[in-house]
Amino acid sequence: MTSELQMSPQLEQIDGEIQDNFRALANGFQKLDKIKDPNRQSKQLEELTGKMRECKRLIKEFDREVKEEENGNPPEVNKQLNERKQSLIKELNSYVALRKTYMSSLGNKRVELFDMGAGASETVAEDNVQMASSMTNQELINAGTKTMDETDQVIERSKKVVEQTVEVGSQTAVSLKGQTEQMGRIVNDLDTIHFSIKKATQLVKEIGRQVATDKCIMFFLLLVVCGVIAIIIVKIVNPNNKNISNIPGLAPPAPARKLLSVQAMGV
Repeated sequence: MTSELQMSPQLEQIDGEIQDNFRALANGFQKLDKIKDPNRQSKQLEELTGKMRECKRLIKEFDREVKEEENGNPPEVNKQLNERKQSLIKELNSYVALRKTYMSSLGNKRVELFDMGAGASETVAEDNVQMASSMTNQELINAGTKTMDETDQVIERSKKVVEQTVEVGSQTAVSLKGQTEQMGRIVNDLDTIHFSIKKATQLVKEIGRQVATDKCIMFFLLLVVCGVIAIIIVKIVNPNNKNISNIPGLAPPAPARKLLSVQAMGV
């Protein structure tokens, strides 16, 4: 029937997985008939129950995909897909009913085994009472002493385990304390580094301000020197310029040529 249906690749994959699980369930129930041990039967039923849960999940996924594709499929295809879903549900229900039958029979077997086990334990208890009654006082004392020695050994082993646990706990506490102290030192070092970086930043800013001030002073000195040099040059080039006052320390040039001309006229 699956070959006649028009399924999307997703639906075909889900349907294939469901069929694989159904085949596994059929083989599992066939093997279950051959198993006589109740414990093995219980384990096999647990595995089959897991397969049934997987089939239930896949059928729900199949139904969800059918509903998503319902608008894009013709009515006839939707009808066939719904019939396919119902057939899968019926097949799964048949395996669920078969599981219930096996679980019921397995429960009855376990009750019988429990009753047999209780009877056997009562028989063993009676045998122990008869064995104790047949022992002499010395044998009873020896048996009691042996039991006490075994109990003492168990207690000693328990004490050793407790001591080892306490020792491990102490070592862990010491390690944690050392790590805590180390973290404290690291935090202190980080605070010191942060303070040093802050001071260095302030020092760099101060140095920058001093350098800027020095540059301004040098610039103004340079301007003064350049002005003085310019005045000297102008005074030398044009000594008769009255707009420029005499520079202190610099004598005006002597009128040598005029003196020579006056002497020549007197002669």
